[in-house]
Amino acid sequence: MTIAQGGTGLAAGRARGRLAVLVHRIPFTTTVVLAIMIVGIATGSLWHAAEHQHAFHYYAYGLPSLEHGRWWTLFTGPFYALRPWFYLPMAGSFALMAGFAEWHLGTRRAMAVTIGGQLVSTVVAVQFLELSRNSGWAWADRISGTLDVGFSGGALAAIAITSATLRTPWRLRLRAALCVYAGVAIVYVGTLADLVHFFALVLALPLGRRLAGPAARNANKPSLREWRLLASAGLVLLVVAEVVMWLVPGDGPFGSSDSISLSGNELLPLCIVAVPILNGLRRGSRFAWRCAIALCVLAASQMAVLAGVVAVTQLVREDYDLSGPPLFIVDNLLWTVELVLLISARRAFRVPSRRRRRKLFRGGPDPAFARLLLGRNGGSTISWMTTWPQNTYFVASDGASYLAYQRHAGVAVALGDPVAPDGTSNQTLREFSAMCENTGLVPCVFSATAATVAQTRELGWQHVQVAEDTLVDLENLEFRGKAWQDVRTALNRAKKDGIEFRLVRLAEQPWSIREQVRALSEEWIGDKGLPEMGFTLGGVDQAMDPATRVGLAVDADGTVHGVTSWLPVHTGDGEVGGWTLDVMRRRAGGFRPVMEFLIASTCLAFREEGAKFVSLSGAPLVRSNDSTPRQMVDRMLDALGSMMEPYYGFRSLHAFKAKFQPRHEPLYLAYRDEADLPRIGIALGRAYLPNAGLMDFAKLALRRQRVVGGGVVVDRSAAGTPR
Repeated sequence: MTIAQGGTGLAAGRARGRLAVLVHRIPFTTTVVLAIMIVGIATGSLWHAAEHQHAFHYYAYGLPSLEHGRWWTLFTGPFYALRPWFYLPMAGSFALMAGFAEWHLGTRRAMAVTIGGQLVSTVVAVQFLELSRNSGWAWADRISGTLDVGFSGGALAAIAITSATLRTPWRLRLRAALCVYAGVAIVYVGTLADLVHFFALVLALPLGRRLAGPAARNANKPSLREWRLLASAGLVLLVVAEVVMWLVPGDGPFGSSDSISLSGNELLPLCIVAVPILNGLRRGSRFAWRCAIALCVLAASQMAVLAGVVAVTQLVREDYDLSGPPLFIVDNLLWTVELVLLISARRAFRVPSRRRRRKLFRGGPDPAFARLLLGRNGGSTISWMTTWPQNTYFVASDGASYLAYQRHAGVAVALGDPVAPDGTSNQTLREFSAMCENTGLVPCVFSATAATVAQTRELGWQHVQVAEDTLVDLENLEFRGKAWQDVRTALNRAKKDGIEFRLVRLAEQPWSIREQVRALSEEWIGDKGLPEMGFTLGGVDQAMDPATRVGLAVDADGTVHGVTSWLPVHTGDGEVGGWTLDVMRRRAGGFRPVMEFLIASTCLAFREEGAKFVSLSGAPLVRSNDSTPRQMVDRMLDALGSMMEPYYGFRSLHAFKAKFQPRHEPLYLAYRDEADLPRIGIALGRAYLPNAGLMDFAKLALRRQRVVGGGVVVDRSAAGTPR
């Protein structure tokens, strides 16, 4: 009970600490939200609708209030909500948008743009109504007599200005979402609040970079990806508008939507057609672009037909009255704008069909070509994995550089650093990114070193650490001191027990040795409950490569007690400067410290051959403890690593390697932006477990439930740690 109370108190303390940090970072937003709630309680509007209170016209803003000299309503109205249930979305949206602005712009600038945006957008909306209400425009006459409350105009202005501080493509995504919302609301609903929101965005977006101050980023020309986003956003606006007119028929600036709204039977086919078109536009599909063009032409042609009918009618009937632009024409005009946008962005929609892509990616360079360039240029500690047959190769325009990648779930997962001559890696990455854009693939680089991450940062990409390489320098390697006690014990015991070390090429070994190695591997795989992982984790088939060296621990009877395989690390000009550990297998019940013996013996053998270092390989989802702040993506990967630990033992294996006193170098996942991460996660899952099916994952879930629920202690050795 004491432990439970202590845990609860600790959690409460952490929550209070986070709240204190939040209040310290966004004091203006916190103060306004608290003021809104206090005013709601004090005036009773938190449980009685403010618009039905007698004093409503004394604190609500609008044209009638300013005409009667109640200028203070511009300052009192923002702290109320029309109805009690409006308080939650109003206070929540203000906290989200204004808090986001204050976090990025600072308190003083956020106060200025939020308060200023609220005042200016409200005054401009009221002035617009003042100029329009006597023009015979029925909507303006009606809206000019209404009042409103709320701080939404200022919050929208604040987040519109803050969008200038975001990196590409989040800036365009946020602005597109704001424009879709404001456009649909003002055209098809048209309340006073919608008019204030419209002017808040119209005034704030063009001034965003100027008002955002030092935090503003330079706006680049739209890329192919951003053109696709704009075209998709336009189609979303039109489809959402049709849904809004069906669900909430309104009487907006251009007339009632009752006469043009689609019925449910008409709206359903539109949505069914629009969803795959939107998905295709997002990927840059040429076919989806043509379908969108046809849809826009069909809708826009209705306006031309209507214009012809109106012209003929006016010739026949001089008393025909066409007062104000009907909503039908405006609706079709928006389809015309979307048509123009699609035509302007036509170069962004040249991604070939799946059949065409299969033809394009058929053939191409083979592993022999990759080995030739790798030997000439050199690579990282995992570059030899790029020569494995499951990879596809992107060759740069210079013909001397390549990136190996695999395609899964629409993602091109590049493996490791570019294999390129000095100074050309950056260009290879740029060309690879352009190739992915032109073929509708999401690019990323997995297990990249810090040098490659620095180059991808120039492309505006993000990165997160996904593994940690462990390197042992061989030049001055000596197994002396207390830290090497386990290694010395393994070497001495092997000598005493008659265990012999052999550094061989497995393909050249007798059939009996090869079969024992396969049996060890099959036993290890059978213990896990999931198929053997691939991608950056090889198996016996890869160990059979003549270029791969294999360490064997064999007793006097010829029994293999353990096996390790080592991949060459090319340093350029055909030289092999180091070796990377790949396969680790041991016999159940055999020589216990066999892995310490094998790794130590191999290090000594490679040192005698002139190698400079060995890599004990990077374990996925593992990183050493450090003081670096963990982002949300880092915390998600830490949680995934914890979940996978009972089955593959990445962390326990990483801890085992610490016996060899390695130095650590982080390996990263480089990606364009956070929106790509879900698809990248699916792609990596398929890359690592290409043969895993639903039954395998069901077994995984059941096994985890037994481990957690039944208190079973998992045998780490069966999960990947050497036994």
